[in-house]
Amino acid sequence: MCAIVGVINSKDAAKTAYYALFAMQHRGQEASGISASEYGRIETVKGHGLVTEVFSKKSFEALKGDMAIGHNRYATAGKNSAADAQPISANCALGPISVVHNGNLVNKDEVRNALIAEGAIFQSNMDTENIVHLIARNHGEHLRDRIVSALKQIKGAYCLLIQSRHKIFAIRDRWGVRPLSLGRLKDGGYIVASETCAFDLVGAKFIRDVEPGEMIVFENGKSEFESVRLFEAEPRVCAFEYIYFARPDSVIEGKSVYEVRKKMGETLAKKSKIDADFVVPVPDSGTPAALGYANAIGI
Repeated sequence: MCAIVGVINSKDAAKTAYYALFAMQHRGQEASGISASEYGRIETVKGHGLVTEVFSKKSFEALKGDMAIGHNRYATAGKNSAADAQPISANCALGPISVVHNGNLVNKDEVRNALIAEGAIFQSNMDTENIVHLIARNHGEHLRDRIVSALKQIKGAYCLLIQSRHKIFAIRDRWGVRPLSLGRLKDGGYIVASETCAFDLVGAKFIRDVEPGEMIVFENGKSEFESVRLFEAEPRVCAFEYIYFARPDSVIEGKSVYEVRKKMGETLAKKSKIDADFVVPVPDSGTPAALGYANAIGI
């Protein structure tokens, strides 16, 4: 699961990221974190617990700037330790970077062992740290080149936000396994988030989904973004986003999660033909399906 958010060219970006993470709390309750960029520096606040438990007024005194990325953690790789909270921040030859990731890398161990053999020192158990090392150890002149090189060495599902001092890179794997959407904030800035329900809380307008195999590059102070096709798209959206993961008021790949769940219930009713007296939903994700089931069989 996990939730990621990026806010670009918007005043108090970290606070907007905070509210977006709050709206996506259902995607991960183990840890939360935000990195913000200002004056060429990146500051990170993260910790165990819910969004409201991790961040305080003091947190936002440190998280200044009009660019920020954030993460809610649901552990699928690594352990439940403080070192495994995201964002992961590091300093490399091109300056500080911070990374958040939703997904799983299937060649995690292979890449990690090769990096360790070359002298890399890991601080966490997460597959996400592989990406940081691959970027840092590359000798490309530009961060974009290093990111592309790193992506060619990893396999699996990933939605990534990579923040530098002046840019944010939003990336979705070629299969689009995990969702990632792009919106416009009222002040003209942009927001990228795992689910569109985050846009509703911060008053952002949905633009489109980040396409499978696409990288979007945002730069501080620029009103336009650049779209780069990294891989040929082979869409394989995870069915469990519609069944269970996503909030029912989100829209994924143009489909209302609520309406999809309701339709699933209707389809199940047509196939099951059970002589039932009533239908009992299992909250929360099962409720629309139960409504569809009940409507279809008239009870």
